[in-house]
Amino acid sequence: MRAVRLINILTTLQAKGLVTAETLAAENGVSVRTIYRDIDALSLSGVPVYSERGSEGGYRLLDGYRVRLNGLSPGEAEAMFLSGVPGAAADLGLGSLMAGAQKKLTAALPEDLRQSAARMQGRFHLDAPTWFGESERPAHLQAIADAVWNCRLVRMRYRSWKAEKNREAEPLGVVLKGGAWYMAARVDGDVRTYRISRILDLLVTKERFERPEDFDLAGYWAENTLRLEAELHPNTATLRVSRWGLRLLEHISPSYVRARMEVEKDERDEDRWIVTLPCGQAQHAISEFLRLGAEAEVLAPEMLREAMRETMDRLAERYRQDAGGGPSPGATIRDRAVPDRGSGRRP
Repeated sequence: MRAVRLINILTTLQAKGLVTAETLAAENGVSVRTIYRDIDALSLSGVPVYSERGSEGGYRLLDGYRVRLNGLSPGEAEAMFLSGVPGAAADLGLGSLMAGAQKKLTAALPEDLRQSAARMQGRFHLDAPTWFGESERPAHLQAIADAVWNCRLVRMRYRSWKAEKNREAEPLGVVLKGGAWYMAARVDGDVRTYRISRILDLLVTKERFERPEDFDLAGYWAENTLRLEAELHPNTATLRVSRWGLRLLEHISPSYVRARMEVEKDERDEDRWIVTLPCGQAQHAISEFLRLGAEAEVLAPEMLREAMRETMDRLAERYRQDAGGGPSPGATIRDRAVPDRGSGRRP
């Protein structure tokens, strides 16, 4: 384990330059004291690593020093071939480059690792879009990716939920989420998120911008996603659900809601549960809870319960109206013919 850690420290220093002991400790899952000992071991073995003191200090390799580490473990070889998303690479215009890189890597691997990597590709497949959804292929995706890579200022006409707006933006990164492409861009000094499919017109200028050195795309996306989920679910609701309703609720709820869902048995009915969970504003919450049908009852807040009652009254009145040629009001569910839609099955 220590040998692997020493290699990780060495490759990190070579890739990043100046790195603090705290950062190395976090990346390797050890204490800072252990990193101190590892640095001493590297120095004693002849690796020219030295420290820079001060509030912005850390460790770095002597300028010009490079180490060649070409060996891959079986697990590393498998992971490299599992990490690619061919569809996403093709959307970005990198499909042929990815295929070429994988061929070169395969040819360079020893025979045993080559077979291991091939097994990984043959047994695991990543399909990014959700069920019954298709991955977007926005018209301006490749142009934005090029602007991100080359730090080019863009001017765009963007359609938000409320209106169309003209924006001048500094694109910092591209994210694929659930089959949809997003751009993280700095506008008027703040980093914001834009769905690329809603960009109506785009001009990539020749003007370059200075990318902020401290911007972390993965960290920004995680924080932004959490903030958006919190904004979409500012309220709390209490439901009484059946066993099937509980399963449906856990299936349709986003991860943010599931992580904060509180479930306890209903003392009055052993076949039902009381669930407290975050929810959106009334209109959004009604749409979500109607998906549960008769398997759920909103208990609180009273305002949401009343809104659910009014909505269901309107639905009941609509379905009571004679549409002409329909089944008689007294007909049972079994008596009501349902058109045959074929034998297609959902997963």
